[in-house]
Amino acid sequence: MSETKQEALTIYPEPRKEAPEPLIVEKPWGRFIQYVLNEQVTVKILEVKAGEQLSLQAHSHRSELWVPLDEGACIEIDDQIIRPKPMELVFIPVGAKHRLIGEDKSYRVLEISFGYFDEDDIVRYEDKYGRVP
Repeated sequence: MSETKQEALTIYPEPRKEAPEPLIVEKPWGRFIQYVLNEQVTVKILEVKAGEQLSLQAHSHRSELWVPLDEGACIEIDDQIIRPKPMELVFIPVGAKHRLIGEDKSYRVLEISFGYFDEDDIVRYEDKYGRVP
């Protein structure tokens, strides 16, 4: 690991060991759901095409919270397949083998990463696109 990455790891908080408890606040116009407050996180929206899938992977320096935004999400975590409903929280602990699978429809997932985020922090176990070393 490069010295720069090692320095970055020392300033980031440890990855979460469990999912955060979302805060739901009702408003006259509807509501909002707050997943984190003032934490160092990386937030992405993953778009999975029907018939495609992410590599089966794990991370050493981050845990992830996935929130499906659409119907049709299919998630593999440590050899178990789950099909969460939209807005159902799915927590991916550090070291868990996981992937998103596009079955018959495309969908989006909100991803919140806790800990040190680096695209190089991926160990691929299976990959239909030939990216396993």
